[in-house]
Amino acid sequence: MESKASRRLQTIQNHITSVAGDPQSTVQPNQTAGEFFTEQGYSIVLPEKLQTGKWNVYRSAIAPLKLVSRFPDHPDIGTLHDNFVHASETFKDYKYLGTRIRADGTIGEYTWTTYGEAATARSAIGSGLVAHGIPKGSCIGLYFINRPEWLIVDHACSAYSYISVPLYDTLGPDAVKYIVNHSSAQAIFCVPQTLHILLSFLSEIPSVRLIVVVGGLDELMPSLPSATGVKVVSFSKLITQGSSNHHPFRPPKPDDVSTICYTSGTTGTPKGAVLSHGNLIANLAGGSLEIKFYPSDVYISYLPLAHIYERSNQIILAYYGGSVGFYQGDNLKLLDDMAELKPTVFCSVPRLYNRVYDGVMNAVKSSGGLREKLFNAAFNAKRQALLKGKNASPMWDRLVFNKIKAKLGGRVRFMVSGASPLSPDVMDFLKVCFGCPVVEGYGMTESSCVITCMNVNDVLSGHVGAPNAACEVKLVDVPEMNYTCDDEPYPRGEICVRGPIVFQGYYKDEVQTREVIDEEGWLHTGDIGLWAPGGRLKIIDRKKNIFKLAQGEYIAPEKIENVYVKSKYVAQCFVYGDSFNSSLVAVVSVDPDMLKAFAAKEGIKFGSLEQLCNDPRARTAVLADMDAIGKEAQLRGFEFARSITLVAEPFTMENGLLTPTFKVKRPQAKAYFAKAIENMYEEVSSLESSGKRVL
Repeated sequence: MESKASRRLQTIQNHITSVAGDPQSTVQPNQTAGEFFTEQGYSIVLPEKLQTGKWNVYRSAIAPLKLVSRFPDHPDIGTLHDNFVHASETFKDYKYLGTRIRADGTIGEYTWTTYGEAATARSAIGSGLVAHGIPKGSCIGLYFINRPEWLIVDHACSAYSYISVPLYDTLGPDAVKYIVNHSSAQAIFCVPQTLHILLSFLSEIPSVRLIVVVGGLDELMPSLPSATGVKVVSFSKLITQGSSNHHPFRPPKPDDVSTICYTSGTTGTPKGAVLSHGNLIANLAGGSLEIKFYPSDVYISYLPLAHIYERSNQIILAYYGGSVGFYQGDNLKLLDDMAELKPTVFCSVPRLYNRVYDGVMNAVKSSGGLREKLFNAAFNAKRQALLKGKNASPMWDRLVFNKIKAKLGGRVRFMVSGASPLSPDVMDFLKVCFGCPVVEGYGMTESSCVITCMNVNDVLSGHVGAPNAACEVKLVDVPEMNYTCDDEPYPRGEICVRGPIVFQGYYKDEVQTREVIDEEGWLHTGDIGLWAPGGRLKIIDRKKNIFKLAQGEYIAPEKIENVYVKSKYVAQCFVYGDSFNSSLVAVVSVDPDMLKAFAAKEGIKFGSLEQLCNDPRARTAVLADMDAIGKEAQLRGFEFARSITLVAEPFTMENGLLTPTFKVKRPQAKAYFAKAIENMYEEVSSLESSGKRVL
């Protein structure tokens, strides 16, 4: 009978033939483990199943034979509690949490809480919850924006085996009520602004026994009738109660649930993604093999802590002993906060990076003459040096780029982009102007954050890197969209991930859990990717949200929207179509500065931005620019919007059009812009026969 070893060797031999001549692929035996893999730059490739001989499972080249689940330097850290104990003991007197908001609400310099002080507060909050009779394993809601108390409460939950349940402060009352009831939360931490929302439907959230008000004064705490069974206390009072009634830690196990992150999603009711302590530690341990931070690092926290992206950033920063300064709560004042804090690490989303890019490029073009020529010369010289892996002359920074660096505080040494695709042009711009590594990552809540991430030394843009060392990735055929693993020149398909980072499932929802995790443990992301040379993953499409036009063509609107937002006039875009119509239409939230600049150049007079949006000349200009961008991106004919509506109002979480991860809520957008969609299709219909282009 043929042995397993000989079958494997035959599989290897067959594969050698298929990769012969590829300078990036080599077959390597590992004498100790008896395993084989092919190396492709930043990734290695393994056969999914020995019997099939199909090589389609990719892992990080850093950890080819065993997925990482613990920090190599600290394998004893298995939970978030272990992680913070390590941080608070190792970096006890180091600055940890900083805020500019004084007790009276005014803004000043950053004041700091040390790791040791935060650890003391964590113990007091946890002891206070125990003293109020909140049972081990209970869900604890956090209903306020980023501030030091958020992390202290989260650390308390980990130390005393509670499950943290973030509540986006921008969620409407109905969604908050749903999450509180679905998770059976027994305590909720809020701020005075969100307290009145909770009190308005207190009788409809019967599981809640304790409400803790962060930043609230004791004398202003409402006294509720004893019949409600709910106590309202201030955060400071809970610390006092816990300090005088200390309870020992109740440490969790790695397999215990750490948090339930409710993804508001683009459709339906929120889904609670259950993440264990082991999930989160594994994800960050895998990332730590490539990205290092230091106790001297300073990070600004403004991305929503309710989102896994920011949660993960906080966990890894604590591991390395970094300092976290919080913004004052107003995105419009973020640059002021950064000028004061001077962070060394900056994590953001393409939406903000695009604004920085547009702002600088617009200023350069308007400056004209010698200044524009100087910028272009500096930019091109530095970009060419970076592509060759060399250091450009420091003269360019002194003459041009230090002024741009100062916009983010002047000390940023490392930048990260996530949540949605970043244009290669914008990434190259950031690398040149800020003179530091800029990496793009890809992940989701259900994978505990990072699935893939660029290598810090990779000079190529337009991809999301190789797999996290804590997972393996494969592409699965999507025949209805003509994506297969056998595509030439590069394999394409739905991105699937497996490993210790994959979540435990959706809370109380076995049906939806089975829809995304198959029987072999693969998490199906719904994103379409391709493997580019060097083992780099590139996101090219979205499987979910696809629909058919009247002639039967499949449309992936998010892919088209990601193309159109590259237009200088487009801040946000909602592409719509259905099986009753043969073409697409789009609602465009305009970039006010760029559209006003166009109007000034063309001599178009307008009383308001809304009036300008309705001007046919503005619509024509924007559609022409979108067409040019679409042609450059090689959109197919039926993927072009035939008609557009310009709107001055941005898509936000407040008006219900965006999820907290900045994705368009499609059903809500359809309803919100129903009249505009109807009008656009009427125009398309009336002019289609004449062959005229719709304005």
